[in-house]
Amino acid sequence: MAADFLSGYRVLDLGQYVPGPYAALILADLGAEVVKVEPPGGEPMRRFGPRPDDGISPFYRVMNGGKTVVSLDLKSEAGSRSFRALLEAADVLVESYRPGVLDRLGFGREVLDRLNPGLVHCALSGYGQTGPYRLRAGHDLNYMALGGGLAASGTAETPTISAPPVSDYASGVQAAATVMAALLGRARTGRGAFLDMSLAETVLAWQSVGLAGLAHAGFRPRLAANLINGGLACYQIYRTADGRFLTLGALEEKFWANFSEALGHPEWAARQWEAMPQTALIAEVAETVGAQDLAHWNALLDPVDCCYQAVVDFDEIADHPQIRARGMIAGGGARPLEALYPAWIDGRPPDDRPAVREVDVADVLAAWSQTGV
Repeated sequence: MAADFLSGYRVLDLGQYVPGPYAALILADLGAEVVKVEPPGGEPMRRFGPRPDDGISPFYRVMNGGKTVVSLDLKSEAGSRSFRALLEAADVLVESYRPGVLDRLGFGREVLDRLNPGLVHCALSGYGQTGPYRLRAGHDLNYMALGGGLAASGTAETPTISAPPVSDYASGVQAAATVMAALLGRARTGRGAFLDMSLAETVLAWQSVGLAGLAHAGFRPRLAANLINGGLACYQIYRTADGRFLTLGALEEKFWANFSEALGHPEWAARQWEAMPQTALIAEVAETVGAQDLAHWNALLDPVDCCYQAVVDFDEIADHPQIRARGMIAGGGARPLEALYPAWIDGRPPDDRPAVREVDVADVLAAWSQTGV
């Protein structure tokens, strides 16, 4: 691995779908040994989306690359006993149960502290371990709604569902970062930590700019009406004649002037800071862009210093020259395409991930009987 920063650390992943497993995937990419504990029959992500001949979803495979999977019935005496042994040897536990589930399984906070005082336990739930919504069910869209992620994101008529699910992935990143910080703290104190993390609050943490604007007239976040959510002609998505899309991020005056000049409308430069939403100016630019296909605009604007980028479709991503040059995609053919860890380390691109593998829990326990970090 180009990234072996977490080599020797042992992570238990009890997550399902995206948030917890993505946090554990990041830790695995950075060198940790991740053991994913699934109930008999596997977690639901195995059956989510397309299912090839082996019956296992490619979504599951790419979310769990580099991990070792064991099957345990935590409600059984044997499964509970094996899980206790894993906990005693682990450095990190990532789980995404609703609050109270681990307690009912016999692994509440007091038990975990007694089994392993150095354990970093990350509980990643929808709304957090406390509060009136603590037991409420939800998915990404609901957490985005509560945390402010939909209040100013979309068209003038309606908020827009994001793809991929922002709160799922953002909370995975936030959880992984907090786990690593807790491990640094443990190196000083010898004590683990209990991390109560919420998907909705991860989205909320991104709303500081919008919240700060509430105190100033004219800066209240509104759909398609502000600086970077569709209110400006210079920061916008435009449709081309062939139904494709291009993005323009020309916030700086020099970039907007360069764009305006390239399109043959230098008079637009002086209108960059008209009152928002700039409905009339946006319509003028949209009409001009909509008269030509994407190939025309790529040829014209790729060389222009104006913060331009065409929207790349999924079937174009792997062959895009920038992405291919950086070595950021693995797979192809019978193997699902997957994006690798987004960092070059010491001049090297990210290594390919090993495939997810299933083993008997006894094999993991035998290996973990040796000294860890």
